[in-house]
Amino acid sequence: MNIKAFSSYRLKVSNSFETVKSTESEYQEIIQYCQDLFTKKNKDYGTSWRILRLPSITDQIFIKAQRIRTIQDKGVQKVNEDVSSEFIGIINYCVMALIQIAATEQNQNIDDSALTILYNSQVNEVKELLFNKNHDYGEAWRDMRVSSMTDIILMKLLRIKQIEDNQGLTLVSEGVKAGYQDIINYSVFCLIKSNALQTN
Repeated sequence: MNIKAFSSYRLKVSNSFETVKSTESEYQEIIQYCQDLFTKKNKDYGTSWRILRLPSITDQIFIKAQRIRTIQDKGVQKVNEDVSSEFIGIINYCVMALIQIAATEQNQNIDDSALTILYNSQVNEVKELLFNKNHDYGEAWRDMRVSSMTDIILMKLLRIKQIEDNQGLTLVSEGVKAGYQDIINYSVFCLIKSNALQTN
């Protein structure tokens, strides 16, 4: 998935003079793109990802985040897959993790309609978290660098890995669910800041 494909995926605004979109509309546009891609991949592969245990999903997310940081540090890349696609992959892997956490049955197969409901349920909870935090902090993230948010994503992944190594036990910290939710929001912020989907 390249930047040209991202650029062509844009929501039409009713007012052609609108130049600045709200965080909510930018957020929803990116999540919708991610969900559309998620749905298409599930049509190709089915819900084979359901076989993955949480640490395996965490490691997949870590690989993507580490690649982003490496490209940021080196300034060049040799694999023809841009950084924006990695952030989108991180978002969808985090949704997979949240679905796995919430799953009450071991059945690997989920039909399309049920999967849509599960995806929406998780991202709506994450979105609510975002706007609760935005209320308290303002939109401070808009003044942050994408590289800084990438570091925060990696930090949260290292915390999740430590909690997983501790068999999920924590003394005072939030569990892995909160970590995945925060990673989704920081990844959306990075896509908004980089304007990969031309949301602003």
